[in-house]
Amino acid sequence: MLATFYTCSYHTPIGYLNLTTTETHLVSCLFSDIPYPTTPEQPVILKQTIVQLDEYFTGTRRQFDIPMQPEGTEFQQKVWQNLSTIPFGKTVSYMAVAKAVSGEKAIRAVGAANGKNPICLIVPCHRVIGSDGSLTGYSGGLWRKKWLLQHEGIRQPATQLPIF
Repeated sequence: MLATFYTCSYHTPIGYLNLTTTETHLVSCLFSDIPYPTTPEQPVILKQTIVQLDEYFTGTRRQFDIPMQPEGTEFQQKVWQNLSTIPFGKTVSYMAVAKAVSGEKAIRAVGAANGKNPICLIVPCHRVIGSDGSLTGYSGGLWRKKWLLQHEGIRQPATQLPIF
C-alpha cells in the first residue's frame, strides 16, 4: 500500500519551510524561497509540526519531539541520528560527527549526508560547523545557518555573511 503524503509551507523569518508528512510521520522539512501548495487535508502530525516550529521561532522550544521518517541510506540515517543529539545552542564539527559515526576518514561522507538531510532544522544540521569554527555548507544557505545559530544564542561563527 502506498503512503499518502500531505504538504504545506510554514513561513519563517528566513523563508519558507516546506513540510511533507505521511499520516503519522514528518518526512521532509526543507527551506525554500517558494512555498509548496498546501494539501486540503492536514493530519495531526502536520499540525503538531507547525505548533513546534512556532514555539522554536518564538524562543520557547529547544527540542523537537515529532515522529520522523526521513528517507536515506543506512549511513545517512546514522549521521542524522547523531545530529539529533546536538543540543540547542551548541555546535559540533564535521570531524566530531565523523568520529562519532564512522571514523575520521568519513568526514566527506558526513558532509554529504549532512547536506542531504531531508528534515533540516528539526534534525539540526545547522549546528555542524568547520573544525576552525567557520560556517561551512548548508543546503538552506549559509545566511540561514548563521541566523539559526544566532537565534539559538551562538555568536561565535566566524563567517561575515550578512543577516537578511
